[in-house]
Amino acid sequence: MALLKKISPRRSRVRKSVFAERFSQVSRPVNTDSVISVSQLILFILVTIFILSFQQVTYLKVLPITIIVTLISSGGALYIYHYQKRMLKNHIRVFTLISMFLILLVSEKFLTSKLISLGTQYTPMAWATGTAVIVAIILTIAYDQRFAIGMSIFYCILACLVAEPTEIDSKYHIININLFLIMMTGAFTCTLSLKEIRTRIKLLQVSAVASVMVFIMAFSLEMFNNDTTTTIAIVNAGLHAGVTMSVGLLIQSLLPIIEKTFRIVTSMTLLDYSDANQPLLKKLAMEAPGTFSHSLLIGSIAEAAAESIGRNGLLCRVGAYYHDIGKLNKATYFIENEIGSGSRHKELAPTMSILIIIGHVKDGIEMAREYGLPGVIRQFIETHHGTTLVEHFYNEAKKLKAKKTKGKVTEELSESEFRYPGPKPRTKEAAIVMLSDVVESAVRSLPEITPSKIENVVHNMAMRRLQDGQFDECDMSLRELSLIETSISKTLSAHYHSRIAYPKAADDPLETISTSRQNA
Repeated sequence: MALLKKISPRRSRVRKSVFAERFSQVSRPVNTDSVISVSQLILFILVTIFILSFQQVTYLKVLPITIIVTLISSGGALYIYHYQKRMLKNHIRVFTLISMFLILLVSEKFLTSKLISLGTQYTPMAWATGTAVIVAIILTIAYDQRFAIGMSIFYCILACLVAEPTEIDSKYHIININLFLIMMTGAFTCTLSLKEIRTRIKLLQVSAVASVMVFIMAFSLEMFNNDTTTTIAIVNAGLHAGVTMSVGLLIQSLLPIIEKTFRIVTSMTLLDYSDANQPLLKKLAMEAPGTFSHSLLIGSIAEAAAESIGRNGLLCRVGAYYHDIGKLNKATYFIENEIGSGSRHKELAPTMSILIIIGHVKDGIEMAREYGLPGVIRQFIETHHGTTLVEHFYNEAKKLKAKKTKGKVTEELSESEFRYPGPKPRTKEAAIVMLSDVVESAVRSLPEITPSKIENVVHNMAMRRLQDGQFDECDMSLRELSLIETSISKTLSAHYHSRIAYPKAADDPLETISTSRQNA
């Protein structure tokens, strides 16, 4: 009878809404990106199983390998999901990461098998340490230290399985924990020592330190085995250390290719782009000196502000140098390049002026692509104004419209026509450059500049950008914004500091000439 009980229409609607909500929760993860990511994971698992089970003919051997690889790979995939979730939408990067892992595993399998077949008394596992160091260095350069450490652990586990000899021989059958510890020593040392690459010798220094640590660990583990002589222990440890050092030299020479492959820019490359002899900066200094001076000041302001919250100050400085390169096309239409001449916007309608002002963003993006600037620098060009309103020309347009209509009620002027097209800043570094840009311009226009006035301007501009939603996409907290305000105020106060007037002597020739001209 309970099954035949009539359900009220209200309850039926509730059931439908609950069902729809649960269905959306289940179907939300199932999209194109997730399907491609899962497919890449399955491909990696299958190829890794093939590498590990090569020359294995029995199912009893292949089955445990399949289970182990699936669990390890799934753990790595979950780690990526939690700490580098944006990779799930960048399938090229995931494919590059998978390809690097598989190439290194194949090379390790091949070299290990060849060295074992030669029957040498020394360790054939040194290249495994080299592959772990390669993974650690490349992932630290491409991502960050935490992600590099996590992924290095998963790689080292797989590499230890690959390094296991296919034909069990007590002479070469090593305990995998020994190899794992040696590999992780090299990987951890490189990762923790390599925060950024600002000099060309940095990688060599990191490799040298890692070689010493690997040698100490490998020698200690070799001596821990009672059946190993001191000479063999030293040679084996030296092989691990030598491969580690050689890997550093290899990556140093292949660094430009690594940057192109992973679409990254190291600090060393950013320093190259900060050189004043770069074609775009040289052109900006010659054709738009006011904009060039403004960009240099923004660079120093943004760098200090970024470092105050632990972000990449060098990236902010270099991005600020290039953020206004679009003004090169019509440099004299911007006030900092007028140099005493009258404003050219007086002859133009506000609707025409706004096209020129907004157009410098699009022009800058095109110039950046033409000159081959990397995407990490181009982001500052397209986001340094976000979707903000050009208030001056908007107000001028409103005044002109009111004058033409003589106070009659007409349709309100649309703000969207006087806003920059965006996008909004997607990183904290881009948001810092945006705020530094508008604050410096506002402070420069003050009739009298004092530290208290600078603080007021900085705070007001920051709040206006916050209320306008310009920081919505960069995950900036109020605490970070407060620290940025303090840093910008301090830097601007130092730049616009007051000076003591130089005393002039009564017989100063310049003073005498000036006085005679006034009398004339």
